[in-house]
Amino acid sequence: MLARRFALYLDLIRWNRPAGWLLLLWPTLGALWFAADGWPGWHLIVVFTLGTFLMRSAGCCVNDVADREFDRHVKRTAQRPVTSGAMSVKEALGLGVVLALVSFGLVLTTNRTAVLWSFAALAITLIYPFAKRFVSIPQAVLGIAFSFGIPMAFAAVQSMVPWFAWWLLAGNLFWVLAYDTEYAMVDRDDDLRIGMKTSAITFGRFDVAAVMLSYAIFLAIWIWAGASRSLGMLFYVGIVGAVAQAFWHWRLIRERTREGCFKAFRENHWLGFAVFVGIVAGYAIR
Repeated sequence: MLARRFALYLDLIRWNRPAGWLLLLWPTLGALWFAADGWPGWHLIVVFTLGTFLMRSAGCCVNDVADREFDRHVKRTAQRPVTSGAMSVKEALGLGVVLALVSFGLVLTTNRTAVLWSFAALAITLIYPFAKRFVSIPQAVLGIAFSFGIPMAFAAVQSMVPWFAWWLLAGNLFWVLAYDTEYAMVDRDDDLRIGMKTSAITFGRFDVAAVMLSYAIFLAIWIWAGASRSLGMLFYVGIVGAVAQAFWHWRLIRERTREGCFKAFRENHWLGFAVFVGIVAGYAIR
């Protein structure tokens, strides 16, 4: 019985699908390097890596509870633990609270500024699941939620959040808009039927163009960020790798097949990894 419950908990937090939390991790760690102007130290790396995983998992708990009535009408999500009835709403929310509290405990090991910003991060995490009912492009709200590790990183390192951090957040928001639009393209038919609002529906026939433009804006802002810190050739090698992957994703999504769009979404963490490795390598040889 305990083993079955534990397996349900792992399913709820998407344990076997690490791409989700890796999408949050790479820009957060990249921001740590920018904030520290190089190596940020093991303490902050561990805090932000574990914190990213825990808060993304807590977000899954809240999201599945909020979307349980919608998810039962979507092929891909109908068997999620809360939607299928295998786990109660109370149990899922309880797990989410525990994960969020452990994450908050990690933030307490940093400084007062980071602790204060963590409340804003929690608020946007709780708001996003309900944005899909009211906002035409809820992926923009998700973009803020998935990018909030960036100002948190600067707060933890510098005890302040400079404009540079907000520019990084703005750029990363467009990356989230790109990959989550690909994700929304997978479920477009189901979302239209149940009345869910998504960027894939809002952009309509311009969805592929919007994805590629979002990739371009994201990469342009983060290239500017690396150039402003005088990162060297290896940084641009990482950027070239990210650009190559963006073009590969265009090939995957241009026919708008479920399989192609879902694969593009699942592989996006490698694009973020390429940018992160470029930042680390750029600082290493600067």
